[in-house]
Amino acid sequence: MRIFDPHIHMTSRTTDDYEAMAAAGVRAIVEPAFWLGQPRTNPGSFADYFDSLIGWEPYRASQFGIRHHATIALNPKEANDPRCRPVLDLLPRYLAKDGVVAVGEIGYDSMTPEEDEAFAAQLALAVEYELPALVHTPHRDKARGTERTLAVVAESGIEPGRVVVDHLNEVTVGLVRDSGCWMGFSIYPDTKMSPPRMVEILKEHGLERMLVNSAADWGRSDPLLTLRTGEAMLAAGFSPDDVDRVLWRNPVEFYGQSGRLDLSDIGEVEATFEGSSIKRGGS
Repeated sequence: MRIFDPHIHMTSRTTDDYEAMAAAGVRAIVEPAFWLGQPRTNPGSFADYFDSLIGWEPYRASQFGIRHHATIALNPKEANDPRCRPVLDLLPRYLAKDGVVAVGEIGYDSMTPEEDEAFAAQLALAVEYELPALVHTPHRDKARGTERTLAVVAESGIEPGRVVVDHLNEVTVGLVRDSGCWMGFSIYPDTKMSPPRMVEILKEHGLERMLVNSAADWGRSDPLLTLRTGEAMLAAGFSPDDVDRVLWRNPVEFYGQSGRLDLSDIGEVEATFEGSSIKRGGS
């Protein structure tokens, strides 16, 4: 089974996770910019974080033969903090970088006017830089948040097929399916979506425009739940080709729209990155 995890926050994971993912068949990932568990207080901290997403994390992933790509954005939660608003001016510098395959995560956390403004501005950047957009739906009042999200997407003029609306569930999947946007599902041990529930959604709604991810952020999560979803699909009667479509070909199709997806084999990797050594004591 080959796996492309289209939404996983490896900044919050250990090297052991990379090793386990590689053993499970993960060959490519996309890491979206998100918040760091506590408030950032100035744009400089975002610049350092964005630099790590396009430099350090791809290097760390390469140690295990995994291709790492990123999406860059001011996330919805921090869009409400006036200290973070100038980050919007930093984004063009990063959206032009190789390995950045979408604008994201953007969208809503609490559906405030500040989030409205940041969301619209970043969708405009996605159009300007000809990049797909990864959209976060709020954890609370999800149905209303999804409807509002789709309205803003429609107003922006971006093609629906270049947008994935993530963190969906049984209540919201139909709304996004009918919009023409891609449908994203984060599989978690306790919350959001589980492998058995995901299988039922695939049975009802089909495989087209479906993206399954493990997210694997700061809370209790599991970077191998893409694999578990594939196993659950096989147990439910889906074919190996069906699993390959959901866990590999679909994310390749969506992020391939950026023109920046690199799925070539990784050769021998140096032991250091800009003076930082992974292989302690050398190799």
